[in-house]
Parts: sequence; structure tokens; C-alpha cells
Amino acid sequence: MKILITGGTGFVGSFLSPYLLHRGHHVVSIGTRPSHPIHRGDRFSYVSADTTLPGPWQDLVSEVDAVINLAGRNIFRYWTDSAKRQIYESRILTTRNLVMAMGEKQCSIFLSTSAIGYFGDRGDELLKESSPAGGDFLAGVSVDWEKEALRAENKGVRVALLRFSVILGKDGGALPRMLPAFKCFAGGPMGSGRQWFSWMHIQDLAAAVERILVNEDMKGPFNFCSPHPERNQAFAKALGKALGRPAFLRIPVFVLKSIMGELGDVLLGSQRCVPQKLQQHGFEFKYPVLKNALGNLLNE
Repeated sequence: MKILITGGTGFVGSFLSPYLLHRGHHVVSIGTRPSHPIHRGDRFSYVSADTTLPGPWQDLVSEVDAVINLAGRNIFRYWTDSAKRQIYESRILTTRNLVMAMGEKQCSIFLSTSAIGYFGDRGDELLKESSPAGGDFLAGVSVDWEKEALRAENKGVRVALLRFSVILGKDGGALPRMLPAFKCFAGGPMGSGRQWFSWMHIQDLAAAVERILVNEDMKGPFNFCSPHPERNQAFAKALGKALGRPAFLRIPVFVLKSIMGELGDVLLGSQRCVPQKLQQHGFEFKYPVLKNALGNLLNE
């Protein structure tokens, strides 16, 4: 299968490209960086482009069997009005431009990223794909993001919405940001630590992506998370144990909010998600348990 990946130089894209190549697929990666760490080859090519703007890069959509849309500005920064606009537009405009470039006889599969931020702060509620959306900023971004992607169905394209939880990997994402504090004996839960933390090992993410690509019955929203979410306090304890460090220095709510602003509220939010649809389709997680996932990532 020939696959186009937007956001191809980001954390997930940089992992997914070699994974799919190893599985025998052809990959065309698009990102904003001048080059990609993978060298060009018979089954890989890279294009540097701003996908929020229409351009020649859109011609690639008609040359592939599938599109995986991972593009979006990082949310882990202080949310000024400008930052929020960039978070929103980088997702909405890229998705809109991709759908506009789709013809009725070319790309037949569209996997578009969303996020479990779709649900907002929901306490102890068990969140399945059918659960309703929340009402905060990230929920609004996710709702509009998914609407843009679903427009591809009008062109006969199968659409899957990948609602990412916190993706755990060695080379990017949340985990490397957490490690310095824990290694310096300053790690611990955020706020009360009672909020639910949904997560997924990046190897399971890649395997789930390929399962959806090749299974024509899989469409609509999918929660990309482990079947075993953890409370934030339990996650901190497991991470500390994996590193051989204590994890008792709680980050007070007022400190987190003063440093992170509105993002602090999101980090203190609770999302107890389960991957109901992935499991209904028989997907088996290699790392469903946090202890084993962290052991693999930190001790490999």
C-alpha cells in the first residue's frame, strides 16, 4: 500500500514511517522540516511543505492509496490567544486541504488524528467512542477536526478518526518531558492525583494504525489508548518505580496553573478512556499494562 503521512517529522510520524516501511508499505512523508531522518529510498520519499496552505503538495494525495493525517502544532506550551489559534488552524486547515485534494477514485482510506481531549474533563466516567463530546477548548478543536475529516466520506473515502491519548515513546511526546524531574527525585502526581490518565505505547499505536489501514470494516472514531487507564497518582508511582526513584513530590494545583495557564486545567482533567472499538475488532495490545510499557521504554 502507498501511504501519505502529514506531520511526518513529528513524534508519531517519525516512528510510524519506518514501522510501515518495515511492514512492506510505500511511504510519502510531508513535514515542515527541511529534511527527514530517513534517507530517500525505493519505498520512501519526503516533501517539505506547510500543509495549512494549499499547494503542489496536494497533488500527492491522488497518487496514494491511503492518507494518515498527523499534522498539528504542539499543545504543550502556554496558551496565548495566538498559540490557541495556531493549535486550531494547524489541524483544521491541514485536514480541509487534504479532503479538498481527494478525488473520487484515488485515495480510498483516510486516517485522521483526533484526541481524547474530545471528551473534556469527565471525572470517573468510563469513556467509549460513543460518549458525547466535552465543552472546553480542546474538545471544540477535536469536534471541528473530526467534522473536517468526515467530509471525505462524501467522496467515497473510508474515514477513521484516531483519538490519541498520551502516547508513550522514547524519542518524543510526554515521557521524555517527565523524566528529568523524576530522575532528580522531584517527580510526583499532579494536584490530587485522582484524575484518570489514559495512555498508549507507541508500538501499539503503530500496530493499530496498520490494522485499520488493511481492515475495510474499521471506520469512524477509535480511542487510541490502553484498555487499562491509570489514575495520575498511580502513573507517577509506576514511573518512579521504573526509574528507581520516589514519586511523592506532589505538584500543587496553583503552581501548575500559574506556570501553564489554561493548559494547567487540561493537565488536571480526568479522562478514563477505553479502546472499545479496537477490541471489538480483535486488536490485541502488546503493552496493555503500564508497568510493562514503561519497562520496555525505559529499560530496553
